[in-house]
Amino acid sequence: MEDGLVTHTGSHRGRRQRGHSHGHPPEEADLDVGLVPRTILLASLAFAGLLTVVGGVLLWPDGARAAELRGSVGFAAEGVTFPQARVESVQPACADRSEVKPTCGHITASLSDGPDEGQEATVTVPPEVSAAGLSRGDTIELLRRPAADGQPTDYSYFGIHRSGPLWTLSALFALVVLGVARLRGFMALVGLGFAGLVIGFFVLPALMTGEPAVPVALAGATAIMYVVLYSTHGLSIRTSAALAGTLGGLALTAVVGWWAVDSTHLTGITGEEGGLITTYLGDLDFQHLLIAAVIIAGLGVLNDVTITQASAVWELRGASPGMSRALLFASGMRIGRDHIASTIYTIVFAYVGTALTLLIALSLFDRSLVGLVGTEEIAGEVVRSLTSSVGLVLAVPITTAIAVWTVPGPRES
Repeated sequence: MEDGLVTHTGSHRGRRQRGHSHGHPPEEADLDVGLVPRTILLASLAFAGLLTVVGGVLLWPDGARAAELRGSVGFAAEGVTFPQARVESVQPACADRSEVKPTCGHITASLSDGPDEGQEATVTVPPEVSAAGLSRGDTIELLRRPAADGQPTDYSYFGIHRSGPLWTLSALFALVVLGVARLRGFMALVGLGFAGLVIGFFVLPALMTGEPAVPVALAGATAIMYVVLYSTHGLSIRTSAALAGTLGGLALTAVVGWWAVDSTHLTGITGEEGGLITTYLGDLDFQHLLIAAVIIAGLGVLNDVTITQASAVWELRGASPGMSRALLFASGMRIGRDHIASTIYTIVFAYVGTALTLLIALSLFDRSLVGLVGTEEIAGEVVRSLTSSVGLVLAVPITTAIAVWTVPGPRES
């Protein structure tokens, strides 16, 4: 198909193409968009993009300060190293875990690097480690304390070296995406890489150096959405409508998140990482950091829902060129409601899956789960999930309305 817009003039008249400046994949049957809605939509997105660029420039982190902070906290005592070792033998944990025997729960491994390379070390490991399926030939990481005050060099277990399987899994993921989604999958991976660059080189350093968290998150999220949507789905008015709906959803997520964090009086400080950040980045506003986390957490589902809604409206108009805008909106919303329902399940079950261990632990306490919802840890996750869901749900009618307004009006067949 040539690069062009397809105009539907009736079920018996077929299609004709008109050239325009936005290219589309061959499988997309696009419509002849009017000059006024096209101009307003693209001008609005251009203005939002300009604000994003200006915000990025104004909020760009102090590189020297970020470099100074990065790696400034010692992970272990001076002189401690983490050499790799090859497992030679694994002694299973004792059946009675209250027993401590020299033959139970030990791993013997030969050092693969460091000053003692080639030597063997026997270290005690937790029962769950020896039961995790480790066998001869696997790689683990040890913690080496150098000799001091007449004491010999000491080795202890630190962790399992998992880089190999993780890289293999990553390669499998990429191959599956490319094999099934082909060019779209490749562009999705490119967009994902860009998102990683924005988070790693803008968002995190800006937050570390004291830039306001919410504007930083909005600027980073908006930049990511521009690149991800256009690179994956093509430069088209359809994608532009989805992008406009996404930006509206992000704005609403930020507003609702601000209210939710403020009204629940969440501190945003949880776990050991919260204490660490408080110690070394005391000026960081943790409540605003939580709002920023809410904004970024909603990016994936917003992208999914808005592009689906825009595509649904386009296809409905293509199939029914005589349908009124009111009926077109109603039909698009029927599709959107189904999508909302399934996406809400996705959000909730994804959280339950990642928090399954925590939920089991909470079930052991002599207090109901309902009574524990108000704790900082649980309430923070509830606010994060529900706020993202509110932005997701509201993005559906916003995107549908923008798409319905953008496509051509009803025509007689």
